[in-house]
Parts: sequence; structure tokens; C-alpha cells
Amino acid sequence: MTTATPGTAMAASALTDDVAVRAYFLGQSIDLSALANPNGPALAPSSPLMVPVGETGQGVLFSYGAVVLFGLSESAEQAFVTTLKPHIATPIDQPETEAATIRLAPNSSGKVQDGLIFLSSLDGRHLHLVADVMAKSVVLAHYEIGAAAVFDRIEPYAVELQHQHRPSVQGDQLLKQIGQTLMIQHKIVGRVEIVDKPELLWEYPELDFLYHRLEDEYEIRDRHSALERKLDLVSRTAETVLDLQRHQTGLRLEWYVVLLIVVEVLLSLYDLFVRPR
Repeated sequence: MTTATPGTAMAASALTDDVAVRAYFLGQSIDLSALANPNGPALAPSSPLMVPVGETGQGVLFSYGAVVLFGLSESAEQAFVTTLKPHIATPIDQPETEAATIRLAPNSSGKVQDGLIFLSSLDGRHLHLVADVMAKSVVLAHYEIGAAAVFDRIEPYAVELQHQHRPSVQGDQLLKQIGQTLMIQHKIVGRVEIVDKPELLWEYPELDFLYHRLEDEYEIRDRHSALERKLDLVSRTAETVLDLQRHQTGLRLEWYVVLLIVVEVLLSLYDLFVRPR
């Protein structure tokens, strides 16, 4: 297995046919070093890693846990994914997937319609850009579902605040919600770098238009912005409820102190005026 080479292309037999492509989000990370040189010393390859799969297929592996496969049958895809499992950290039980078909169309390169991605070429550079966009799309899909679940859990707290009710939730639950949102933000910003352009475009700026067209077709930036807004709202809601609980706890402590002072004063008055000598 070798690192991505921009000149690599699909096999000649596939050039006149539609090419199936499927993206998987398999886990929190993939150890590319073991896959880059399985029979030799561990290397530190750049991400993504492009590898041949079977006689005609290609795979593009990303260190953040996504894999995009080109030109493979469903059974061949599953067989290849199985070989990756020992190298996946924190695998996902039900991996998110997204499928499309690439069709050669020199005059419509980058257009996406009804599950078809039109490209002017099937060389390694074009496949690299498709893989980058689809990998980001499948990661976004996974965390959109996770963020929606967190949002559903946090929404009742906002409703209780709206009706001036004390939120019925423990502090550790709120901290867990905040931790989950921070984890998602760390993944999509720090690891996946959703809104960053692939390094390939610095070497081949002529492909910039194709990348941005694919990015727009899959609404990568819009989905990222929507996810960020939702995570920010979840975080602010949880922090507001947590601050309110801390304020209420502090207020109770102040009342306890006042009550203890009153009791002490009453005991002192009892000793001075009521207690028999």
C-alpha cells in the first residue's frame, strides 16, 4: 500500500463505465502507518492514504476514521472494511455510510445530481477530491445525528426555564452534555478540519473550482455552520442551567448560614434571660 499519488487512475476497463463510490465513517481514527507499509517498519504517511483494492478498485483512507472506496462491489467493500478493523480506534457499531456513482462527463465536472457525480477524469487527483468531500459529508452526517440526540435531551431544560420551573436535572448530567458537544466540536474542527481545503489544491490550484463545486453540492460549509450553531445552543443552554443550579445552591448555603446565626443568637438570648441561674 502506498500514499496517495495524484497521477494514479482507475483501471482502463473502468474508464468507460459508471464507477460506484461509497464513504464509510468507521471510528475515531485509523492507524495509517500500519497500512502504508504492512511488511516493513512503521511509517508516518500523510492523510489521506490512497491504496489499490482488488484489481480495479481504489480506497482512500483518512486518519480521522473515514474511508472512501471506488469501483468495488458491496461484498468487496465489506471484505476490505473487515481487514481495516484491527487498525480502527474506537470503532462505531453502526458506521455511517453514503453512496454515489461517478460518471464521466467532461462538460459537467463537479456536478452532483440524483446520486451521480460527474467528473471530467478518473485520475487520482479527481478521486482524491471526491473522497475528501464525501468523507467530510459522512462524518457530518454521523455528528448531525449525534447532535440532534443531544439537542433533544437538552431541549426540556430550556422549556422548564421558559416556564420558570427549576430544571429537574443533575449537575453531572449537564456536564456530560457539555462534554459531548465539546467532543463533537473537537472532532469536526480539530481532526476532520471540515472547512479547510485539502493540501492537494495547493499543488494543483486548477482543481480549486472542482473542489468548491463538489463542496457546494454536498453543502459541506452550510451543514458545518448549522451543526456549529446547534452545538453552541446546546452548550449555552447546559451552561445556563448549570450556572442557575450553582446560584440556587449558593443561595441555599447563604440561608443556612443565616439560619445558624439566628439559632446562635436565640441560644445566646436564652442563656442571658431565660435560663435559670
